[in-house]
Amino acid sequence: MRILAWPVKSSSNPYTSLVYSALDPRAHVDPWPGNLARRYDIWHVHWPDALLNIPNSAHAAFKIAGMFAASDVMRARGTKLIWTIHNLSSHEALHPRLESWFWRQFIPRVDGAISLSNSGLAAATQRFPQLKQISTTVIRHGHYRDKGSYDRESARVRLALPEHAITAVFFGAIRSYKNVDLLVRAFRDVKSPDAILYVVGNPNSMKLADDIQKEASRDSRVHMRFKFVENHEVPLYLSAANLVVLPYRDVLNSGSALMALSYNRPVLVPNLGSMGELQKDFSSNWVRTYDGPLTASILEEGLSWAGNSRHAECSLPKSYSWETIGAQTLQFYENVIANPAHDAIRSVGSILQENK
Repeated sequence: MRILAWPVKSSSNPYTSLVYSALDPRAHVDPWPGNLARRYDIWHVHWPDALLNIPNSAHAAFKIAGMFAASDVMRARGTKLIWTIHNLSSHEALHPRLESWFWRQFIPRVDGAISLSNSGLAAATQRFPQLKQISTTVIRHGHYRDKGSYDRESARVRLALPEHAITAVFFGAIRSYKNVDLLVRAFRDVKSPDAILYVVGNPNSMKLADDIQKEASRDSRVHMRFKFVENHEVPLYLSAANLVVLPYRDVLNSGSALMALSYNRPVLVPNLGSMGELQKDFSSNWVRTYDGPLTASILEEGLSWAGNSRHAECSLPKSYSWETIGAQTLQFYENVIANPAHDAIRSVGSILQENK
């Protein structure tokens, strides 16, 4: 079986490389754009909505048109397009009209869809009812364990944090929907003098960085480190934490939450998207959810909860193991390939005619 994957490796998330490393060796994976003169059995696409985050609308439209053209050529040769559903819309919403057109064109070209959660699949089929006509499955987002670790004391020494501090950590790419400014404002009202908030990540705009920095400058307990977090640095920041806080305004799935749990750190997340499922899978002893906007009292209760007695290691359900994920992914590929042509397989002309 020959697979074209977009992407095979991501500079910001090792998820995709772990997926493809877990596949049986009989599956040969080429990174996009591969060799378009070659016939592929599967084109596996992650984050196609990333093209909508290109600031220049003409450039974004050009890249999207190129993707659709490549997809139509490959599908005419029998390649099946599989989409792993990470998002249901672009996070930045830079080009609303282009985005509306993008999804109308993209969904009919999809032959099979993988969701990382049951709630994610339900949300996807509600937004895009055409997905009910094709093969879909739920395959969990795998863990990030076995990537190195620090003990808490040495991590705090390296980060110059007091040994006795009760530390809440946010880490990952900083975007407006992740609500880091709200997190800082809420933390300023946390009463404990021993509480520390450590934010590490790379903001995607100077304005967002300035807004968060202004909030942080009002409380000396807030530590900011605006930088891209390299994969090898993640264990350092997580090992220093008592609690990982991810106060997203909107979330479908969270690799950062899985990362925290992989490093045996309890997480505080909003009760949105698949976070309730995550709590069910890992237990309320490791995942705490909240409703409504994040407040100081929610943070204080979360920090207190993080101090509860729990096993030193967070148990990883079998469905989150890469061995299981690799086997399920390959089986899904085979199922989609074996399926006869369905209504989603249409010519470019018919797709354009429908969307006039």
